Amino acid sequence: MAVMSIITTMETVTKTDIHIQSQCYGCFLKTYQRLFEKFRLTQEQQDEFLDFFHYTLEKFKNSTSPEIQRELNQCFCKIVGVDDLFEDEKIKSNSIAQGLYKDWSPQVPISKNPFDLALKLSIAGNIMDYGANNSFDIKSTIRRVIFAKFAINHSKQLQDKIKEAKSILYLGDNAGEILFDKLFIETINHPNVTYAVRGGFALNDATLHDAIDVGMNSVAKVIENGFDAPSTELKKCSPEFMAIYNSVDLIISKGQGNLEGLINENDPRIFFLLMTKCDVMAKLLNVAKGSFIVYNPTKMD
Repeated sequence: MAVMSIITTMETVTKTDIHIQSQCYGCFLKTYQRLFEKFRLTQEQQDEFLDFFHYTLEKFKNSTSPEIQRELNQCFCKIVGVDDLFEDEKIKSNSIAQGLYKDWSPQVPISKNPFDLALKLSIAGNIMDYGANNSFDIKSTIRRVIFAKFAINHSKQLQDKIKEAKSILYLGDNAGEILFDKLFIETINHPNVTYAVRGGFALNDATLHDAIDVGMNSVAKVIENGFDAPSTELKKCSPEFMAIYNSVDLIISKGQGNLEGLINENDPRIFFLLMTKCDVMAKLLNVAKGSFIVYNPTKMD
């Protein structure tokens, strides 16, 4: 769902211009058309939302995808009288991921390279995104990621930074995916990890309830970022979150939404872990759709 264009010099990524492109409109619309069916909206309700939809895309045409999604999400919730539009999907995702977590958690420690395997599983979990897709095949994605060559691969640098860091902030993304994050956090076995979730309901992104429900608090300190967009928008995050954000040595950021919110920070502490799930993102990152990525803006392959 994130959209950006990257201008690269021979030394480093120096600038990112983030904006919504016309190709994104169709993706937004597909998401809410699915919700029309799920919540059985009347024609009057559909027309009300579509009027707001077109108004919002024009008003926020220079904004990011997560910012627009937040506006659309809030409007839709008001129309249907539901706070968490993806509650059922999140419960299902966490249930599926719990089973996979139980399958993989004994295998990772005895594998040839536990760090590499846990990292790949964490990135595979990024496919569990109902905001981007109506369905997904997590087991197929896991099989693919295990043998995949990453399109952008700064995993060695990430591993080195984890060893050096006294404190780590891990920015969560989707429900379900958080179980694979939990496995990765267990694998790195760092004594000071804070895991951040959204400050409210945002598509199928994990909330504090989701994180506690899967036991994330047993491997990390769990906090909210203070804002209910499907991203990390620093200017909107809470003072409590920002105090931790500003003080840590390393930031691990999951997903396209967090990438879009933080890419302009050009912060050497941040490593982005994600799977490219849309054509626009893939094109702008100059990778194939479906690519797996470990990316630090200040590193070169």
